[in-house]
This record gives sequence, structure tokens and C-alpha cells, in this order.
Amino acid sequence: MENSNAERGLGKGMLVISWIIVLAGLTWVLGRWEGKQYNPNQSLSSSGNGEITLIRNRHNHYVASGFINGTPVVFLLDTGATDVAVPLEVANKTKLKPGFTRQVVTANGIADVRDTTIATLELGSIKLHNVRAVISPGMHGSEILLGMSALKDLDFSQKGSELTLKQIQ
Repeated sequence: MENSNAERGLGKGMLVISWIIVLAGLTWVLGRWEGKQYNPNQSLSSSGNGEITLIRNRHNHYVASGFINGTPVVFLLDTGATDVAVPLEVANKTKLKPGFTRQVVTANGIADVRDTTIATLELGSIKLHNVRAVISPGMHGSEILLGMSALKDLDFSQKGSELTLKQIQ
């Protein structure tokens, strides 16, 4: 009788462990799926000719993974932004040097920012140097707004849900 109680306890323990493994696996799979829904351009493939094609996300934005000074970052393309705008936390991580403080007008009102220059900005095979940017202490999150100070060096065209960016030589 004791042996059968021990076997039942062991069986219940194995069942609990199995459910924990299944739930952990589902959490991992759904987390990756959600990440792909937000940023479908996590790994950009290109032919190395300074041209990439981005896919619009489910919110109709173009979000893509890239690098600032060799540090991985996430960009949100924003043709309405004059400069590349970097949240303070990301600026510290990418070792951007803050310059003069000035005020800018944003969609959320007037904000204080610090001028800076990005030595190297990479998006797939596109590589830009000495890009004008601002460090924005008021920005939340880790997304970088890829504004016109970078986009001015690119030709871009949209067809359907795809945006093709080509570096101007």
C-alpha cells in the first residue's frame, strides 16, 4: 500500500513538472512570435549593395534591428523627425557623447535634448557615418527614432507593405 502511494506521488510530481515544461515552452514560443509581430525585420538580409527591404509591422510601422557604434539597437523609421532621436538609456549604452542642450518641438510638445553625433549607424548593409542626432532624456523605452538626419542619405520607396531603402552613394 505504501509503495502505491509513493508511486502516485511520483506520478503527480512528474505531471506537474511536465505542465511546467509545456507552459515554459509556450511562453517562449509566444514571446518570440510577439517579438516578430512588433519587429518583423529583426535579421535583415541584403545583397551587400547598400539596399534593404523592410516589412511593415502589424501596427503599420517600419521597425528594424540595427547597430549604433556596434551596439545592437531597434529603429523606428520616422520621416516626421528632423534628427535621429535616442533615449538617454540607449545613448549611455551606445556611448554617445552629449553636446549642447536645446529645445525641440515634438509630437508631445516642447522637449529638452542634447545634440550628439553617431559615429556609425548600421541597418543591414546600409552604413552611415557621423549622423546628426539628439539624446532625448524624456523618451521612454529603447526604440530609436530614425529621423531625416539619417534618412536624407537614403532613397526609399514603398510598395504595399514593403519599404525599400537604398544608400545614396
